Amino acid sequence: MKFTDGNWLIREGYDVLGAVQVHDFEQQDGKLIAYASPRPILTRSNMLDTMLLTVQFHSPLPGVIGVKLIHHAGVVDRGPAFELSAQSGSHAVIEENENEAVLTSGSLSVRIRKGPEWAVDFYRGSERITGSTQKSMAYITEKNNGAFMREELDLGVGEWVYGLGERFTPFVRNGQVVDLWNKDGGTSSEQSYKNIPFYITNKGYGVFVNHPELVSFEVASEKVKKVQFSVAGESLEYFVIDGPSMKEVLGKYTDLTGKPSLPPAWTFGLWLTTSFTTNYDEATVNSFVDGMAERDLPLHVFHFDCFWMREFHWTDFKWDERQFPDPVGMLARLKEKGLKICVWINPYIAQRSRLFEEGKQNGYLVKKPNGDVWQWDLWQPGMALVDFTNPAACEWYAGYLRDLVDMGVDSFKTDFGERIPTDVAYHDGSDPVKMHNFYTYLYNKVVFEVLEEKLGKNEAALFARSATAGGQKFPVHWGGDCYADYESMAESLRGGLSLGMSGFGFWSHDIGGFESTAPAHVFKRWLAFGLLSSHSRLHGSKSYRVPWAYDTEAVDVTRHFTKLKSRIMPYLFNTAVQATEQGVPSMRAMVLEFPEDPTSEQLDRQYMLGDSLLVAPIFNEAGKVTYYLPEGKWTHMLSGDIVEGGKWFKETYDFFSLPLFVRPNSIIALGANDLRPDYDYADGVQLELHNLADGRTAETIVRDLKGLPELTISASRSGNSISFKLKSSGKPFSLSLKGLGTIASVEGVSAEVEGAVARFSAGAAEASFTITIQ
Repeated sequence: MKFTDGNWLIREGYDVLGAVQVHDFEQQDGKLIAYASPRPILTRSNMLDTMLLTVQFHSPLPGVIGVKLIHHAGVVDRGPAFELSAQSGSHAVIEENENEAVLTSGSLSVRIRKGPEWAVDFYRGSERITGSTQKSMAYITEKNNGAFMREELDLGVGEWVYGLGERFTPFVRNGQVVDLWNKDGGTSSEQSYKNIPFYITNKGYGVFVNHPELVSFEVASEKVKKVQFSVAGESLEYFVIDGPSMKEVLGKYTDLTGKPSLPPAWTFGLWLTTSFTTNYDEATVNSFVDGMAERDLPLHVFHFDCFWMREFHWTDFKWDERQFPDPVGMLARLKEKGLKICVWINPYIAQRSRLFEEGKQNGYLVKKPNGDVWQWDLWQPGMALVDFTNPAACEWYAGYLRDLVDMGVDSFKTDFGERIPTDVAYHDGSDPVKMHNFYTYLYNKVVFEVLEEKLGKNEAALFARSATAGGQKFPVHWGGDCYADYESMAESLRGGLSLGMSGFGFWSHDIGGFESTAPAHVFKRWLAFGLLSSHSRLHGSKSYRVPWAYDTEAVDVTRHFTKLKSRIMPYLFNTAVQATEQGVPSMRAMVLEFPEDPTSEQLDRQYMLGDSLLVAPIFNEAGKVTYYLPEGKWTHMLSGDIVEGGKWFKETYDFFSLPLFVRPNSIIALGANDLRPDYDYADGVQLELHNLADGRTAETIVRDLKGLPELTISASRSGNSISFKLKSSGKPFSLSLKGLGTIASVEGVSAEVEGAVARFSAGAAEASFTITIQ
C-alpha cells in the first residue's frame, strides 16, 4: 500500500504521523521500550495534543530482535497468532549512554538514537545492516479505510530481497508491490497460494512481520531504497534476524516459526494421479498402475483426485460406490503392488454432503455474524466451511480422516484453503481478516497430526497447496495450477525457489503442467525438472498424465529420470534431513549456496538440489540451455565430463540429459536400488568423491529411513594423499574418485582397488584410512 506521492508529498486522504524524536526510555522484563513523538518536543506545550508511539525491543532467540510499534494499546487482540518458539531466559543485554540506547542479542544489536532526530539502526558487530530513519515508523489514518501502522527499513546498494512466499513474479523482489493475501490465482499472476510475511536479503539478514492478516509490502518500489510494510490497525510487530549467512537466517527463522518435518522416504518417489476431471474407476486405475509396471516405470504413490467422492458431495469422505464398489479391497490390492495411497480432500462441505447437516447442527461450520451457516455456490453448491477454531469440529473432521487411514490411505492432498471469507464469525471469536491467511495453517495442521497419530512421527506427509508462516511444519507443498507450457514451467520454478527462501523445505509441481495437455516435448523436458525436484508428481486437469499418452520416448524419459532419482536417494534423503535440522530447502536458489558470487544473486532458471548437485532445466523443444557454473571443477553427473566453472555455458541436450553437475569438493552417495525411493541406502552404497582440491575437505552422511546416520565419511586432501575418517554400520560400500586420477594404494583398511575405485567389503564402526592417488 502506498501512502506517499513521490519524495515530498503525502497522498490525498492520508495523515501520516511518523516517529521524529525519542522522548524517553524504559526497561521492563528484558524489553527496551522507547517512546517516540511525531514532532519535536521543544517546550512543554509540544507535549499536549499529540500522540506517542510506543516502540518495544526484545529478543526471543539469540541473533533475533523483535520490534513492536504500538499506537493505542487498548485494542483487544482476538487472534489468531502465529505459533512462535522462544528459548527461555534473557537473550538481550541492554545498555544506555548519553547518545543512544542499545539492545544486543548474539551477533545483532539495535541502537536507538537520542537527541532531536529519531533513528533505529541494526548492527552486526560494527556493520550497520539496516535501519529505520526519521518518520519511517508511522501511524497513518485514512478517512475511509481506518488506521495503519507502517515501517520502512533501509536497503543498501546492491542489496536484493527474496522470499515473501511462493511467488511467480520475478525472483528478486526489488521493485515489486506484494500484498500477502492468499488467493487461488494459478501460477501465472502476482497472486499466491502461499503468502509468507518473511523476506531475506543477500546482506545476510531477514525480516519476519508477525501478522497473519494482510501485510502490504513495497519492496524498493514506493521508495527505492526502502522495504516498506504496513498493516491495518494500531500495532505492528516484526523481527530482524541476523545470519550472518543466508542459510543461518533461514535456520533462525525456522527456529522461531518451526522447522520442516521430515517426510517419509517413499514420498520422494514418483506419484501418479487420476487427474482432475477425467473419467476413472478401479479398472482405469489398474490400467495405469499395471501399464507403468509393464513398461518398467517405477511407481510409488497413486493419488485419487476429487472424483473418488461423488459429484456435488465434496467433501464427505465417502467413496463413490458407483465407481468404487469395494474401496477397502481395491486399496488392499493396490498396496499389494507396492504402492502408497493418497486421496484428495478439502475443508469445504457442500450442502449435499452427508457432513453438512451434522456440521450445521453441532456448530462445526463457519457462521455468518447473525448465526447462519456461511455458504456460497462457488466450487460446490451451498458450500460451507469447517470451523477449525472449534476443537470439537477439528476432532469431528479428524475422525473421518482416521477412518480413511484405517482403510489404507497413507496421505492426503489438502487442496484449497485460500478463498476464506472475512464476513464471518468464528467459534473462538478470531478476527476473520486475520483468519483469511491463517485458516490454511489450522486446516493442514489437523490433517498432518492425524497422519502422525496413526502412522507415526516422520511417516506423515501431505500434498498441500495453501500455506502461511509455520506451514513448513506440514510438508509437502506443491505449486498449484500451472499451464502446460515452458513459461509456466519457468514460473513454477521461480515459485519453488521463492518458497524455499521463505522457510519451506520441500516443494513439488505438476509435471507437464496442470491446465490443458502439453506437447510431448514440453512433457519430456518437464519430466527431467520434476524428477530432479524434492517431490515428483504426474497430474493434470482434463487429461491423463500416463507417459505413453504422449509418445514412446516419453516412456523412456520417465524411466530414465525416475530410476536416476531412486539412485540419488541416499544423497537426497540426507539433504531432506538437513532441511529439518537447518531450515534450508532441498531445492536451493544459487545465491544460498554461493552468496559471494555476484552472478548467483539473480539466477532463477537453475538451482542447487541440496548442497552438491546443480540442476538447470531446459525450457525449449530444441534443448538449448544457457547456464552458469560458479568457480571450480564441476563434473557432469550423467556424462562424466569435467569442466572449469566461473563462467556461462550455452549447450544443447537431448531429452535424456540436462545440465546436472556435481559441485567440486563433494561426496555424492548413490544407492544400489533404482526401483524404489525407500530402501537400505547404506547397503552397497557407492560414494563418489568429486574434484577434491588440495587443502580442502568433503563429507557426507548416509542415513537410514528414520533419518539416523548409518555411514559418515569425510575426506581431506594434502598433495597426492587423501585422508578419510569413517563411521559405519559395517555394510559394504565402494568409493570412486572423480577427477582425481587412479588409486595407487590404500592404507589403514583392506580394500579391493581397481583404477579409481576402492571396494570395501565391510567397514569397522570407526576407521581412518589413507588413499594415495597417482
